[in-house]
Amino acid sequence: MPVTTITENVTRSARHTNFYLSAGPEDGPLMIFVHGWPELSLSWRHQLPVMAGLGFHAVAPDMRGYGRSSIYVRHEDYAQREVVADMIELLDALGHEKAVWIGHDWGSPTVWNIASHHPDRCHAVANLCVPYYSLERGLDACLPLIDRSLYPEEKFPVGQWEYIRFYEENFDKASAVFDANPYNTAKALFRKGKDGHRDKPALTSLVRHHGGWYGGAAEAPDIPRDGDVVSEADLRTYAAFLKRNGFFGPDSYYMNNKANAEYAAEALNDGYLDMPTLFLLAEYDYTCECIRAPLAEPMKQYCRNLTSRNIACGHWMAQEKPAEVNAALTQWLVTSVPEVWPG
Repeated sequence: MPVTTITENVTRSARHTNFYLSAGPEDGPLMIFVHGWPELSLSWRHQLPVMAGLGFHAVAPDMRGYGRSSIYVRHEDYAQREVVADMIELLDALGHEKAVWIGHDWGSPTVWNIASHHPDRCHAVANLCVPYYSLERGLDACLPLIDRSLYPEEKFPVGQWEYIRFYEENFDKASAVFDANPYNTAKALFRKGKDGHRDKPALTSLVRHHGGWYGGAAEAPDIPRDGDVVSEADLRTYAAFLKRNGFFGPDSYYMNNKANAEYAAEALNDGYLDMPTLFLLAEYDYTCECIRAPLAEPMKQYCRNLTSRNIACGHWMAQEKPAEVNAALTQWLVTSVPEVWPG
């Protein structure tokens, strides 16, 4: 079997620099993988060679604030309007009118926004963990979708999203905890999911109560690496770029709820998506919990050509269960988007 080469590339415009990984034939159908917090293009290391081997041109950028893409110094520079513009510039630089877009975590709101604001630039879109018509519309849009039997309003005013409010109220403190030891931060974050916690409040709901992450500690705890999610070499790559760039950019994605809501209100087609869409639900993601809570209900209305699949994993789906993710993507492409299949 031939070895798939992953190359490092850069595109530059007057407003932004996109670093990206690329694999597969450049004349193949384009797939763009959009990572979330606090990751890198590296997060799609298990998807790029597989999709490239099928004949797709598989691309994964470092998002603004991360890795080798442009870094900015204002919170408002990380609003979704700007992030989406980066991705459209990347698409133009790659010489394509359309792509299949795949997102995870904060990459999901970006991909949903591309679909709702630029449907003409999409063959289809797929997202992991974060459903449509939720976080991309700002924090207030998520409040009616909270499971109030698990998060009573008097104790958890914003439910599992309490950590987002903590960013808004104590940004410097929230970021300082991560910046204190990026290696331990990444090691503590990248962990596989566990069954049996759906009836317990998510750890993210306790951040405000504890006065910070990790129970209010000054830095992330030093716990063993989870080899089922990340290798030592990959962990050190994450940590090196997080140390170099800091967490201001990654954390600033949480600081634009009002601006993101205003941007979402500009969606075409009244926000309805008509292109093929795929949602991969992580059964053990207790922040983006979509089994007990109604977080994914609006998506079922607003995505008119929706395929959903459940995967028994935690939040870091593409890294924890790569074979299942690749299989789900491939099956969906074959059955729902056959016109983009290579050859």
